[in-house]
Amino acid sequence: MKVSVLFATVVSVAAAFVPHSKKAQTSKALKAYESEIGAQPPLGFWDPLGLLAEADDVKFNRLRYVEIKHGRISMLAVIGHIVTSAGSRLPGDIDYSGTAFTDIPPGLAALGKIPTAGLAQIIAFVGFLELFVMKDVSGDGEFVGDFRNGALDFGWDNFSPEEQERKRAIEINQGRAAMMGILALMVHEMLPSHDPYMINALIGQPVDF
Repeated sequence: MKVSVLFATVVSVAAAFVPHSKKAQTSKALKAYESEIGAQPPLGFWDPLGLLAEADDVKFNRLRYVEIKHGRISMLAVIGHIVTSAGSRLPGDIDYSGTAFTDIPPGLAALGKIPTAGLAQIIAFVGFLELFVMKDVSGDGEFVGDFRNGALDFGWDNFSPEEQERKRAIEINQGRAAMMGILALMVHEMLPSHDPYMINALIGQPVDF
């Protein structure tokens, strides 16, 4: 009897030092981010790939940083695709050989028409923005993705905390939609119809691409 009691005591004490199960840890980690900005109706908190299953704040902030950056780039890409598909171009020539901006087609086809030097300039400019501008240079960012750096404010500090949170949520949602949107435009452009706006044609409003 004494042996049984002693054995049970040892087991219970040892169990106190055994880590919680991986499932319990995962559940706790996920709950930590269920109330973050971006977890909102209609999907709420949605992580089908389990990227946050065992995430800490460092990993979460890194993923949110990447999401915001890609969302902003995609929003610019969608607007650029729509504007150039509508026929808007800069005046003049893109190089000294007389290639006009109007000679550059919209969409992915533009990559084959822009001169090599032009593509190099674009890549260099994007690299400059990535390394020196589109980041928290001053270290004063109030949240992930805050790249104001004491220069651009647009009245942000005049908004209430509730309004700031609402606008941040809007940006994330718009960025998510834009990422899907530009991907769809590129995929549609590579289909046999070569029409990124094929849905417009289906509803009787074709776009002359």
